[in-house]
Amino acid sequence: MAPYEALYGRPCRSPVCWDKDGDKSLLGPEIVQLTTEKVKIIRERLKTAQSRQKSYADNRRRNLEFEVDSHVFVKVTPMRGHLRFGKRDNLTPRYVGPFQILEKVGLVAYRVALPPNMSQVHNVFHVSMLRGYLPDPSHVIDYHQIELDDKLIYEEKPIRILDRRVKHL
Repeated sequence: MAPYEALYGRPCRSPVCWDKDGDKSLLGPEIVQLTTEKVKIIRERLKTAQSRQKSYADNRRRNLEFEVDSHVFVKVTPMRGHLRFGKRDNLTPRYVGPFQILEKVGLVAYRVALPPNMSQVHNVFHVSMLRGYLPDPSHVIDYHQIELDDKLIYEEKPIRILDRRVKHL
């Protein structure tokens, strides 16, 4: 018994026999014509399904383009399973920068000027990994403090202690 037949309880109908059960079998050019008509119908239905799915996906897309010599933040939040910048806690920086865009590579990639201490990181990023920079000094995360080792992991160090308290139990 074929797997399809075991799963669905009826024999698989190949494109050669797409006619109804009990119909006379076609031979010669009629079967070729019938098969090509069925393939056209299938292609049309696939096109309509693809265009419907594309319209759903396009609703969530946003077109991002950056100018050369503008500044952007680079996303460093680790994705699931990737440990490029380390996986610590919720207070790790999501973006570092700002960095200057040197050139546009292709339609959706940009070459970014990275500092020498981040030389292990490839300097071409997809547009989804970049965030536009609005000039405000309070938004800047100092990338000079991030020192990467050979495994592209950095060690977190506190900048200053804001408050100190001793509790007696």
